[in-house]
Amino acid sequence: MTTQKPDPIHTPTRKFRVPDPLWNAYGDVCARLDTERSEDLLNHVRAVIREHGTPDELALLERAEQELAKRRARKGGRPRKTAD
Repeated sequence: MTTQKPDPIHTPTRKFRVPDPLWNAYGDVCARLDTERSEDLLNHVRAVIREHGTPDELALLERAEQELAKRRARKGGRPRKTAD
């Protein structure tokens, strides 16, 4: 659980523990799949909620999706990182 206060401008950062070798391997796999770890993790969280969520949790998911859409529209979308 994070101790950060809600920020109307930024999506809060969440922390979890994962061994470096696992995180590094996951990064390599995501790179091969042309995705970012954060994007892949968000997609996994969405899928779990869609499959197992209650109606209230599905409503929270929809609210979160709207929030993300507003943030991305306001910023013009987040450009994908490129390797230089």
